[in-house]
Amino acid sequence: MAAGMRPLIRLRDVWKVYHLGDVEVRALRGVSLDIRAGELLGIIGASGSGKSTCMNLIGCLDQPTRGTYRLGDVDVSTLSVNERAAIRSRRIGFVFQNFNLLGRSTALENVALPMIYANVPFAEQRRRARELLAAVGLHGREEHMPSQLSGGQQQRVAIARALANGPSLLLADEPTGNLDTQSSTEIMDLFLRLRRERRLTIIVVTHEPHIAYYAERVVTFRDGRIVSDVPQAPSSHATEAVRA
Repeated sequence: MAAGMRPLIRLRDVWKVYHLGDVEVRALRGVSLDIRAGELLGIIGASGSGKSTCMNLIGCLDQPTRGTYRLGDVDVSTLSVNERAAIRSRRIGFVFQNFNLLGRSTALENVALPMIYANVPFAEQRRRARELLAAVGLHGREEHMPSQLSGGQQQRVAIARALANGPSLLLADEPTGNLDTQSSTEIMDLFLRLRRERRLTIIVVTHEPHIAYYAERVVTFRDGRIVSDVPQAPSSHATEAVRA
């Protein structure tokens, strides 16, 4: 594979072993995975299958017990805690099932939060936060508190916040887990559009097969191992969203 064609993410024989008292838990058992830039990847599996552990490693929240993880040209498995934190703030956005918004802050303030830590000037924080809220369909809701927004709208705020520092990689852990069917569809359509417009690589971890249908490739975990890795045609609804 030519240098320019190397995958964005490369996991090689990755193990993650935890020790709980005298018990050894092998959360990942020799996982190898390539993910190319611009891909929308679905990761599915039952609770305890290793899918969330794998996402934590890809998101630089943890390190493998053994094996290697490269993000672009960086060998993440050799980095210090501070070096991993720097990569997270610059290159990776996170979206969670529970939104994790600050309840006493407006939508605008929630989106601006990562920019504060990145030392972005105040006026630029506000400008960028307004632009991002508009990009996720929340123009006019900038001053709303999370309690004034529906679940789907709160997740849109969380997605805007994840994009605040211009990441190239978006990690979504059960992003539709707390949403109704209509809101789930809207969030997945939004991921498709953002991926196209912003050239994002998006990884969606889910236990819901109909959510995985939006991905062009689905990796299934079981007992800490990848048991299948198959390309697929996105669902008809997802295809319509891509063409829009």
